[in-house]
Amino acid sequence: MSLASYGKPASPAVVAVDALGPFAGVAVLVLLMHFVIGPAVGPYYAKILVDIAISIVLAVSLNVVNGFTGQFSIGHAAFMAVGGYTAAAITYFGTVKIWGGLPLVHADPQGWGLFVVGTVAGALVAGLFGLFVGLPSLRLRGDYLALVTLGFGEIVRVLLMQTGSIPDPKVIAEAPLYTLPLKLGGSLGFGGVPTYTNLFWAWLWAGLTLVIVYRLKASTHGRAFLSVREDEIAAEAMGIPTTSVKVRAFVLSAALAGIAGALFAHELGTTLNPKELGFQKSFEVVIMVVLGGMGSLSGAVLAAAVLTVLPEVLREFSEYRMIVYALILILVMLVRPQGLFGIHEVWELPVVRRLLGGRGPK
Repeated sequence: MSLASYGKPASPAVVAVDALGPFAGVAVLVLLMHFVIGPAVGPYYAKILVDIAISIVLAVSLNVVNGFTGQFSIGHAAFMAVGGYTAAAITYFGTVKIWGGLPLVHADPQGWGLFVVGTVAGALVAGLFGLFVGLPSLRLRGDYLALVTLGFGEIVRVLLMQTGSIPDPKVIAEAPLYTLPLKLGGSLGFGGVPTYTNLFWAWLWAGLTLVIVYRLKASTHGRAFLSVREDEIAAEAMGIPTTSVKVRAFVLSAALAGIAGALFAHELGTTLNPKELGFQKSFEVVIMVVLGGMGSLSGAVLAAAVLTVLPEVLREFSEYRMIVYALILILVMLVRPQGLFGIHEVWELPVVRRLLGGRGPK
């Protein structure tokens, strides 16, 4: 920037590029994934790429709470389950009521609108649950908050297991929805959900999640989140409403987890089962956040990708792959206890900044 332009407001073109540039990048990424990379790698690797996108949404969303505000939530899979079941119920029952008969086994463009509505509804309902959990519990700290979120996760899992089997599609088609009991498959799982999730939708939501959370981190609200993480007492002394900040972070994190749940529910070959969305799933997401670095978005993305691909790479060692998986995690945490990138982004690391000539996002 020249001295003549120092202090002057940015031109409209620069403002437009700053505002729309990341979304244009997301659009390019999505189109490449769907039309170029997906057909080139085949169905098997395309599914792995979809799983990576879902893991990125989960890891980045949990990072908002555990990384940005320094809290410790270990019930994240519960919000994923709430969003997934909400979206699945809307697409399944909606498809039967609108078009009649069984839901479509494979995605059909006529149902994309219903899928988008279900995904947004899943995010809203999960965010509402996040508000219900956050308001009474986020006055707690550390282990106490972890126990509350763990208990909430188990409550959601048990309640979903108590729902009965899904009614016959003919009954659903003929009876008004308000007369149907809440039947979501119970312990056998919610099967027959239309398979709308593909590379386009998965990476669209993953890209939007990254843009939203990164811009939040760089904003005034994000700095309030980070101040709570660094020193909650000092943040309160500076007039930051710490409880309100933590609740907002919790709601956003839960809503994004609901989107991941909706994507997971509509993935090909998936049967929503409460047993798969319990403590073990929550713990997997916590590992991604801790391994990548608490508060690092690029670290969460890298850890989510690596931990999603690693079990597939070790599939040849079926008897020992989980042992090798655990040993790799232990080794990484011994070498880098602060995570791969710590609290920094990849472009903030000294090695990367030297390669970029001191440039890079601020």
